[in-house]
Amino acid sequence: MANKHVNAVIVGAGAGGGVVAKVLAEAGLSVVLLERGKWHSFDDHTDDELFNQRTTVLGNAYGPDDARYCRVVENPDGSTRTVLPSEGGYNNNAACVGSGTLSYGAMGWRFMPQDFQLKTLYGRPEGSTLDDWPITYDELDHCYERAEWEIGVAGDDEGNPFAPPRKKPRPMPAFPYNKEANILIAAGKRLGWHPFAVPMLRNSIPYGGRPKCIHMRSCCGFACPINAKCGTQNTVIPAAMATGNCEVRTDAVVSEIMLDGRGKARGVKYFDIDDRLQEQTADLVVVSASATETPRLLLNSKSKLFPNGAGNNNDWVGRNLQGHCYCGANGLMDEDIYEEAGPGACVAFSDFSHGNKGLCGGAMVANEFISLPYAFTNTRPPGSARWGLAHKEHQRKYYKRTIRVMGPVQEMPVFDSRVRVDPAVKDHWGIPVTRLSGRRHPHDVEIAKFVVGKVEALLREAGAKSIWSWVPGLGGPSGGQHQAGTCRMGNDPQTSVANRYGQVHEIDNLFIADGSLNVTNGGFNPALTIMALGYWVGEYIVKEWKGGTRFRA
Repeated sequence: MANKHVNAVIVGAGAGGGVVAKVLAEAGLSVVLLERGKWHSFDDHTDDELFNQRTTVLGNAYGPDDARYCRVVENPDGSTRTVLPSEGGYNNNAACVGSGTLSYGAMGWRFMPQDFQLKTLYGRPEGSTLDDWPITYDELDHCYERAEWEIGVAGDDEGNPFAPPRKKPRPMPAFPYNKEANILIAAGKRLGWHPFAVPMLRNSIPYGGRPKCIHMRSCCGFACPINAKCGTQNTVIPAAMATGNCEVRTDAVVSEIMLDGRGKARGVKYFDIDDRLQEQTADLVVVSASATETPRLLLNSKSKLFPNGAGNNNDWVGRNLQGHCYCGANGLMDEDIYEEAGPGACVAFSDFSHGNKGLCGGAMVANEFISLPYAFTNTRPPGSARWGLAHKEHQRKYYKRTIRVMGPVQEMPVFDSRVRVDPAVKDHWGIPVTRLSGRRHPHDVEIAKFVVGKVEALLREAGAKSIWSWVPGLGGPSGGQHQAGTCRMGNDPQTSVANRYGQVHEIDNLFIADGSLNVTNGGFNPALTIMALGYWVGEYIVKEWKGGTRFRA
C-alpha cells in the first residue's frame, strides 16, 4: 500500500532536521521524518570504551557501523581508497535519531557576529572562496535564543568580554569548574586572558522534564544514561511527535529526491528496513542529512532539468567542504589535576577568535573532555615508548597529570574541497557512494600555528613541565564531525546552492537545513548554529506556506 501523501518529508533526524520537524508539526503541517538509523539509548552500548574506540571517531557507536555505508576518499596524488565508517577519513556523523546530538560533547556555542562577515572584515585569501553569509548574527539571534530555551543550554557570559550580544540569558546556570580548569583560569588571567565557562547543551539543573547532569566522565562520545544531555532526540523530536502531525520512520535510507517535469520536488525514494524501495510523496522536501550526505543525495537526484543533480546546474553542490582544523597542545604536570567528574571540558578563552594581525579569524580554545584510559594510550610526547614497561609507566603516572587545551580553527572554504558521488562504487542499496576530495587552504595552518603558540604559552604559565603540540597538515579532504559548507546559502545562484532561507535556488519547494548551508564554519563547535538554522528555515517555510508548493523566493 502506498504511503499517504504529506505536506513535508524531512531527510535526517539530527540537529537541523529534528528542529524543522518540530516547527512544521506545531504549525499544523503533516510531516514524515526519515532517519537512516535507529532510536538509541545509553543501554545499547553503555559506556563501553573498547566498543567505541574500535570506530575511531566520536559517535560511531551509534552507526553507521558496517560495509553497507562505505565511502571513497581521493588521495592527494589522485589515487583513491574505499573507507568504512570505522576508518579514518570517513567523516562520520552518527546514524541514529538525534544523530551526533545523542553522543556529542554538547558544547552549545553561538557563532560571533564577525563569523558571518569574514570576507568584509578580512578580505578573501587567494585560492579560497571565502564569502559573507547572506544573513547576519542579529537576524539569527532569536533562533539561537529559541534553540537555547527549547533544547536547553547551560552557561553565562561572565568573564567573556567577547561574547556575542544576546537579548535573553541562557536558561540554565553554567557548570562548575574542575581542578584543571581552575589551574588554567589562574594562568590565563596572569597572561591577561579572559576565561569563562563553556556553554553546554546539557542540564546543569533539572530542565525540560529531565534531570540534571550526573557528571559521568564518559559523557563525550556516549549517550547519557539519564537523558540530561540535550539533543534533538529527547527534546524537539518528541515535541514534534506529540502534536500528532509528525511520524518518525527509522531504518530509512533515502536514495533520491523525486523531481517532476517542471523541476519541482515531489517527494523521495527510500529503502526501508527490509530493503524494499518505498516512495514518500510530499508538497515539500527538507534535506538535513549532513554536509556529506546532503550533497550526495542532491547529486544522486537527476532529471531532465537537472542532469548533474538537483539544484546543481551551476556546479556548486558539494563544493567548499569544511570542517575544523583542530590544533592544540598537551602538558604534563607535577601533580594530579584529574577529577573523576565529567565531562571535563568546562573553561574556554575567546581572546584569539578574531583580531589576530594578518589572520582571517582564529579559534576559541578550551580544555578538553576527559580522555578514557584506552584513548589516553595515544596521548604521548614525541619519542615516547608506544608499548612495553615504559608505555605502561607513562600511563600510570601521567593519566591524571595531563592537561590538553585545543581549539577549532575556522577554515577557509576551498572550491575544490568537495563531495561528489563515485562513478563506480555503490553501497548496499545500489546508491552511488560519497567521494571526498580536496585539501585545506594553507591559511588554515597559519592560523593553527598562531593558536598553538598561544596554547603553549598558557600551559607553560600553568606549570606544565613538558609540552607537545599538533597542527594538522594540508593533505586530504577536510570535514570530520564538524563538516559544513557543501550547499552554502547565498544571494547569488551562480555562487551558492540555496538562498538565505535554505531554499534551493532552482527548486523552490526543496530546502536544506543542516551544516551544508554554512558559508563559513566559525571558530566554535557548530551544533547550536545548525539548530538555529533549523529554526530559521522552519520559520520561513511556515510563514510562506500556502497549503501547496508555492513559496516566495
